[in-house]
Amino acid sequence: MSVIVRDNGFEKDTWELEGGIFIDLEKYGQDVMERDPSKTAIDIPNDVTIESLKGLFGSASMIRIPFPSFADGRGFSLAKQLRQHGYDGRLRAKGHIIADQYGFARVCGFDEVEIDFEMAGRQPEEQWMARIPDQELSYQKRLMGQRPLRNV
Repeated sequence: MSVIVRDNGFEKDTWELEGGIFIDLEKYGQDVMERDPSKTAIDIPNDVTIESLKGLFGSASMIRIPFPSFADGRGFSLAKQLRQHGYDGRLRAKGHIIADQYGFARVCGFDEVEIDFEMAGRQPEEQWMARIPDQELSYQKRLMGQRPLRNV
């Protein structure tokens, strides 16, 4: 089980305990009609093109993007593109994200970050909470037209 970082702190990852499933993008097209979209999350690679994902926007309640290294920022770009192209479901970053990157992850469109217990021990909750971005820069505010879209 992992630790989920949100703006209100650390939480247990309860997605699978509540009946949710994660499906790799390559396997997602198989038997899609038999799955409950509200319990379906898609694991997508961080090097996929936004054009190949457009048909998925309404069919899954969560998309999870891996960060194989804290120095690999492709997931940030992909999250921003997903939001700009209309994905309004839950967006989760998973892997090697560090507390210093949390604010940027939120501004790019991630709702939450999934880290392992080891990372949570090395970088406690207080370090993550100190990086919560100014809510005026959040993608939700920008999409609602309350602030102009900025390049991040």
